Amino acid sequence: MVKKKECVAMLLAGGQGSRLYALTTKTAKPAVSFGGKYRIIDFPLSNCVNSGVDTVGVLTQYQPLVLNEYIGNGLPWDLDRTWGGVKILPPYQGNTRSDWYRGTANAIYQNLEFINRYDPDYVLILSGDHIYKMDYSKMLAYHKETGADCTIAVLDVPIEEASRFGIMSVDASNRITKFEEKPKNPESTKASMGIYIFSKDKLEQQLIADENNPDSSNDFGKNIIPAMLAAGDKMYAYEFDGYWKDVGTISSLWEANMDLLGARPELALNDEDWRIFARHYAASPQYVGEDAKIENSIITEGCEIEGTVINSVLGSGVHVCRGAIVRDSVLMGDTVVSEGATVNYSIVDTECKIGAGACIGAAKGIASGIAVLGRGVKLESGARIAAGEMVSAE
Repeated sequence: MVKKKECVAMLLAGGQGSRLYALTTKTAKPAVSFGGKYRIIDFPLSNCVNSGVDTVGVLTQYQPLVLNEYIGNGLPWDLDRTWGGVKILPPYQGNTRSDWYRGTANAIYQNLEFINRYDPDYVLILSGDHIYKMDYSKMLAYHKETGADCTIAVLDVPIEEASRFGIMSVDASNRITKFEEKPKNPESTKASMGIYIFSKDKLEQQLIADENNPDSSNDFGKNIIPAMLAAGDKMYAYEFDGYWKDVGTISSLWEANMDLLGARPELALNDEDWRIFARHYAASPQYVGEDAKIENSIITEGCEIEGTVINSVLGSGVHVCRGAIVRDSVLMGDTVVSEGATVNYSIVDTECKIGAGACIGAAKGIASGIAVLGRGVKLESGARIAAGEMVSAE
């Protein structure tokens, strides 16, 4: 008899990430670098293994090559299991037709066979573009305690930001009474985090009904959740009070990297009790020159610093040459900042070359935007890239 799994996680990682512009022209959003030596997807994968969820389906679609190679067999996250572990789930051709994933709900629907292989009682639905540390086992215990058909993780947000999220109204027991996707006049500040736990039989029933509705856009927020509410299903909000950020925009990705440099203990990446695992590639030690100046920065292994680095996050293989200055910026790796160049309030993707005396971004803050260099951009000496400007190699 095959051993069943109590809970299977499905991680939605197929979105194009168009709001990250130059950073996702060749890379799926969950594979974008973060914090010097991590990728965005490291956070939900690490949360799963730390929470005791050892079966994860990763649903890929857009530019999956880098993401697929990065996940590999799942060993860095202890998800290289014979039965379970991490599995890449791209769209595929079935007996009757083949389809791209048409929405979040359709993506799960197309993989019901994968879910049912493990005969789980519960299905955890996750997004691949959030930075946070969360114990899903506590949310699952709450789901079972309430007898819910669906539990949605919620975060209190300022009322002025509520219209950016799916917003829930709840009764005294935290049972959801109303859900609105990005309401113009929000009635509540309980925002959906895009993290759901469903009782498996109820989820399957709803997905089949949704697939058979020709008017549906096959989306959890727009279709599945409203349909379940309308049917009177038991839906509860699970309140989360830790750090969480959707890094789907340039500004939010930059802010999350900067949060690593501040006093945010709930985001600490060196917490041995809740490790964030990653696929670390071999790198040489750091080199810091005699005249180098480093303040409040993350400098990953393999960096060479001969110039000035202030309040910045540098991935492996970054070389800041003598006389160069990097401030309030994220350099993702294998990039050279040549002599006399300055980088301010910017995100620089991997394998870039910034020529001598070049200037990127504005030194006065982020009001005018974050400058972005896409992967492999080569800037000539003396080049000027304005605040908020985005440059791709193509």
